[in-house]
This record gives sequence, C-alpha cells and structure tokens, in this order.
Amino acid sequence: MDVLMPQLGETVAEGKITQWFKTAGDVVKPGDNLFEIETDKVSMEVPATAAGVLAEIRVAAGEVAPVGAVVAVIADGAGAAAPKQASASAAAPSASQPTRAASAAAAANPATPAARPIEIDPFFEVRTPARNYGPARLAGGRSVTPLARRLAAEGGIDLARISPSGPQGRIVARDVEAAARATATAPPRSAEGLSADAITAIYRDVPLREMPLDGMRRAIANRLTQAKQTIPHFYLTADVEIARLIALREEANAAAPKDKDGNPAFKLSVNDLLIKAWAVALQRVPAANAVWAQDRILRLQHSDIAVAVALEAGLIAPVIRQAELKTLSAVSNEMKELVARARAKKLNPSEYEGGSSTISNLGMYGVREFAAIINPPQATILAVGAARRQAVESEDGGVAFTSVLSVTLSCDHRVVDGALGAELIAAFRELVAQPVTMLV
Repeated sequence: MDVLMPQLGETVAEGKITQWFKTAGDVVKPGDNLFEIETDKVSMEVPATAAGVLAEIRVAAGEVAPVGAVVAVIADGAGAAAPKQASASAAAPSASQPTRAASAAAAANPATPAARPIEIDPFFEVRTPARNYGPARLAGGRSVTPLARRLAAEGGIDLARISPSGPQGRIVARDVEAAARATATAPPRSAEGLSADAITAIYRDVPLREMPLDGMRRAIANRLTQAKQTIPHFYLTADVEIARLIALREEANAAAPKDKDGNPAFKLSVNDLLIKAWAVALQRVPAANAVWAQDRILRLQHSDIAVAVALEAGLIAPVIRQAELKTLSAVSNEMKELVARARAKKLNPSEYEGGSSTISNLGMYGVREFAAIINPPQATILAVGAARRQAVESEDGGVAFTSVLSVTLSCDHRVVDGALGAELIAAFRELVAQPVTMLV
C-alpha cells in the first residue's frame, strides 16, 4: 500500500515532512502515527490507515513533496521482505521536480483507492485537475508561476522588479531566487532593507540563539503583514459589565449534571459565554456578519466563530460552526475539544478554515486591552482583555463596584463602516450585560 502526501486544505499544493515516528522495517497498525507534516497553514500528525510493515520511506524528514506523491510504502506483514531505507537523492521527489509516482503506484495496486492524477509542467507547481495553479497575471501582461509567487512572498521580493526568464515572458522560480541572492549581497540602504545577514552582523557580539522559521511561523508573518498593509483597519473600544455573566456562569456550573464518578457534564468559562454572545450579536447585526471577497461582500447566514489558540509554533484559530444555535454547554465542550486537538496537531482543515469573525482573548495574561489584526477574508476580530473591578455610579446616585472588561473591535472598513461597527459592539455589550437574552 502506498502512503500518499495528504491534501490539507483547498489551497495547499505541497507539504514538508518534519519527522518520522516509524522507521523502515517497523510493524504498523491502523491509527499509528507515521509522520508529521507541515504546510504553510498547519502542522499535524498523519496516521496509518492499514496494517503491515513499513517497507520503504521515500521522502525523508526535512524534505518537501507535492500533494498525492508517494512518501512511503506499507507492505503486507506476512510477505514483507527486509526493507531498505530509500536515500533522499534516489527516491524522494523534490518540491521542484515532482514525479508521477502517486498515479502510477495507485493504478498498479487496485486494492488501494486511486490517487488523483498529478499533472507535471516544468514551469508550474504541481496541480490537480480540480484546481488551477496556473500563472497569475501581473501589470504589463507578464505572468508568474505559483511557485515563483510563493517564493517571492516568503522572501519579500517585489515581482514588479524581476526580469523574467521563463517562456512567454513568465517569471519562474529561478528568477525569484536570483533576485533574492542579489538582495542579500547588495549593501543595505536603510533599516527596512537590511538583509538577514546584515541584521545578524549587528548582534554579532551579543549572546543569542538563532531560531529558524518553520512553515507555520513564516505563513503567519506573511499573512498578517499582508493583512495589516492591505486591509483598512479601524478600531472601536468599549467597556463591558460582566457581573451578571459571571453569576450566570457560576449558577450554570453549579447546576451541571454529574456522571456516576461525580464529574460534571460541562464547565463553562467566561470565554465560552463571550463566544456565544459574539455569535448572537452577529445575528442581530447581520450586515456585519460578512467577509470581503475582492469584488463583492459575502453576507453569511450563520455565525461561525473562530477562536485564536496559541501554539508553540504560532497561532491557529479553530472554528465553532453555527455557534448562535448551540447551547452554552455544547460551545464549551466543543471549544475544549478543538483546543486539545489543535495543540496535539490533529485539526482537519475544515476545522480552522473560513469563519465569520474571530475572538482573541488575552485576559488570562492580565492584558487590559489590545487591538488584534484581522484574519482575512474575515472583516472583524474581537480582542478581549482582562476582567477588573471598577467603581461605577449606581441607579440611586451612589457608587458601587462591578466587574468590567475592555473589548476592542477591529473592522475592515471596506465591509464594516464606523456606524455598523458601533452597532455590532453595542449589541455585544447588551448581550453580555444581560446574558439571559442570548439564551432566548
């Protein structure tokens, strides 16, 4: 049985194997983790789907292979011969020169579902019939291959300044690589144009440890830099009284049913209630429950709330689908499961792609307030700070203390203007101040 590089998301064309959990000759069972894969979006472990012996590893740790490529072979345990570890140079398909092994091997083994055929073009990245990874057009009629476009984005190279060497005036990967080398060797003219070597030289006498960027951290840097530069952000900050929200949480947790061992069926957090309130607020202001789609705005029917989760390698935002329709206990239990699976690198693309809006909560770190960067194509993100006790004027003119937290709403002005953003944050404040209204 051939083990293929899996498809992890609609726009992912290749993956990097960061480590193997098994070696050639090991017996594997269905569900055993074989290897860890890293793409520009996520890092996760890939399990075996059949029992046998790991007869051959074709893509070594640290190497990149296209989606659908054969990365290993599992032989029948009864007839498996002593396997040999394939060398990286002889057996592993590279990112720049993929092979047709995935299609051929699947066709030769009728017991295995056939892999989707992979087309090969020396000036294109790997592509499948269902997706178009053809060249993008630039100003002036020039085009650029997807691989060259990705390399330029990762290296901060301006494609408009590159002289193409590909057929029909096409910018190919070697053009970007040549521009990157020229940039690295050219003397820096300003602090913004410093190369990595020039910056490192500044700190040559300072004790330090270099931390190479992995795929996730690089993707986060590129994506958020692009978001900050291209999305017209504006920010709205408000204080929200949460005394009744806290009381509802405590009452609900105290009344939670318990199993025979005395464990509660759920345990609500403040963040669970804020997720529910944000989902309902987006339903009450449907014009703000929308995303930017370049030449149009997409208004969404349901509130799919993404929640930022910090990982060791970066950040990911799993999505609670149709959160406005779910009970508080369902939101709480689903959130706990998503966080656990995110930290174990076991999320599926469908669990972190899309979403109506995102919540980022740094209150547990004592951060009073902050402004978050919008995660495109979403048009809003809600930043939640720490709760605090604050003196407020009571209805009888006296002074009382209550629990308050600050939230900052970041808006994409192309989708949500000032008045609409104010309406949305006002709806959220009302729901949090009177939390029983989000349950009816």
